[in-house]
Amino acid sequence: MNDDTFVPRSRVAPPETAVVGVLVPIPEPWAQLLTDWRAKVGDPQAGFVPPHVTLLPPTEVPCVERAAITEHLGRVAAAHPPFDMHLSGTGTFTPVSDVVFVAVARGIGNCELLATDVRSGPLARSLTYPYHPHVTVAHDVPGDMLELAYTGLGDLSAEFRVTSFTEFEQTPEGTWAVAREYPLTGPPH
Repeated sequence: MNDDTFVPRSRVAPPETAVVGVLVPIPEPWAQLLTDWRAKVGDPQAGFVPPHVTLLPPTEVPCVERAAITEHLGRVAAAHPPFDMHLSGTGTFTPVSDVVFVAVARGIGNCELLATDVRSGPLARSLTYPYHPHVTVAHDVPGDMLELAYTGLGDLSAEFRVTSFTEFEQTPEGTWAVAREYPLTGPPH
């Protein structure tokens, strides 16, 4: 062993940045159904990314900002009430992006308001594409698998109450771990 390459774990410096994301998780039984479909069409993210509606896409943040981010997300959650979500049918971003998704039929406005507030303060960032709440079910798969997801989930209808959003942090292995849950406790709009 070369002493120049060995660094005892206790002396390894903590990372200076973290990658976080904020989302509305999809509850059971629909979460497992959507995960199974994502795996069925060969999507490489099926086992790593739980079904969700994104509020903040993966975003690199300074670790020194984590406390401020937690406070910010707590304030956002306290300003928004729980709401009903209805997922219905499928859509696609083709030809802009080879993605098939389950459409948000009810709760779009709530997601837009939440996403705008989440992406402010210490999490302020611009987006590559306009915000469109959805649940991805196929990405980075061949065309026939995109079509299978599109037609196979076309009749899906799932209704549930959204009572919280979740902050995830990417692990060093590239998977996502829950950092915190934020209950929606705001007054009705």
